[in-house]
Amino acid sequence: MKIFEISKDFPKEEKYSLIDQIRRSSRSVTSNIAEAWAKKRYIKSFVNKLSDSLGEEYETEVWLDYSRDCKYISNEIHDEIMNEYDEVRKMLISMINHPDKWCS
Repeated sequence: MKIFEISKDFPKEEKYSLIDQIRRSSRSVTSNIAEAWAKKRYIKSFVNKLSDSLGEEYETEVWLDYSRDCKYISNEIHDEIMNEYDEVRKMLISMINHPDKWCS
């Protein structure tokens, strides 16, 4: 939700590019995790959806970098959100590397 809130203040000319992209990728991180959880009976499907989520997480980081570089967000906000995404990335990588802990 933080990305949704901060992107409300981005310039209107970014509506169909940066705003749309960063919102879509950030939402996709959690939706892919939900899909992975629904498929936890099948390790390969579980890992595949978590890998999709990780890819979206990396994409969101790129859009955050653009947001900072374009001066739409401050360095402080960028660093705060990136630290949170760093934790998400670590959790996803751990789950991908040890799916047997999560799958039934």
